[in-house]
Amino acid sequence: MSGNTSYPIGVAGQSWRDAEKAQWLARQAIQRSYQQQVLVALEQVAPEFERQQYGELDYRQYGAGCYPLYAFSNGLAADKVTVLITGGVHGYETSGVQGAVRFLQTVASQYSQHFNLLVLPCISPWAYETINRWNPLALDPNRNFSAASQVAEAAAVVGFLKQLPLPVLAHIDLHETTDSDNSEFRPAKAARDGEVNTNWDIPDGFYLVGDSAKPAADFQQAINLAVAQVTQIAPADANGCLIGEPVSQPGVVNYPKKALGLCGGITEAPYVTTTEVYPDSPTASPEQCIQAQVTAIVAALEYLKAKGY
Repeated sequence: MSGNTSYPIGVAGQSWRDAEKAQWLARQAIQRSYQQQVLVALEQVAPEFERQQYGELDYRQYGAGCYPLYAFSNGLAADKVTVLITGGVHGYETSGVQGAVRFLQTVASQYSQHFNLLVLPCISPWAYETINRWNPLALDPNRNFSAASQVAEAAAVVGFLKQLPLPVLAHIDLHETTDSDNSEFRPAKAARDGEVNTNWDIPDGFYLVGDSAKPAADFQQAINLAVAQVTQIAPADANGCLIGEPVSQPGVVNYPKKALGLCGGITEAPYVTTTEVYPDSPTASPEQCIQAQVTAIVAALEYLKAKGY
């Protein structure tokens, strides 16, 4: 852990009100295109994957646009198990989005005969465009996946998944841990909440976050073994931790996902994991990070196949 980092908005020890949130929003700017980098790319998916709009974010009042929210699926056949793949809960975590896109563009069709695949490639498109963790209201979708969610990005997903006629067997949620977690997002959160910030050490490599209620250790291990062929698995720090949490096995920590309102807790799936890659590592390129995400999805599917699903 490193020491406190201040933030240029607000007064230390006082949580933000509307004025501070407006000041934060005024600092945000569109830096890339959801339409061009995500939606256009998703025109190149296998024909058996149909696009379904499950919501829309109207952020014109914040100087942005309307963002359609899409899911891609090869159907929900009763004789196949269902696997959910989500990306872009945090829009700034680029390979989470692009990994989901790449999976749909390349190997997804190879698993259509075995699984119902449901892919939500970019849950937070405004945050993707502004390279941000929060939505325009300075709220983190990944602490707000619940039935009563007031965060539009999370509420849209929760409402959509409620309509699924079949249970979800596995959920792979694609994320990154970046240097900006310490330089921007953790200090901003502490300032917003009127708290003292203490940064964590950023793990150099890939790791997984399982669910402490259902850790599925063999499932996590199978994913890490596959990803280790693409990029390094993050070693624990001197205290035996990753992002401040004790490792449960090499390259894995566990969180109580449902209790924390995390995306990985939105289903009752027995197999759940959140991927975390480190795009700022001197040993990893953006392409390696995307490949690591795709490899993680494939390894999860291969594990389930080997289990007889």
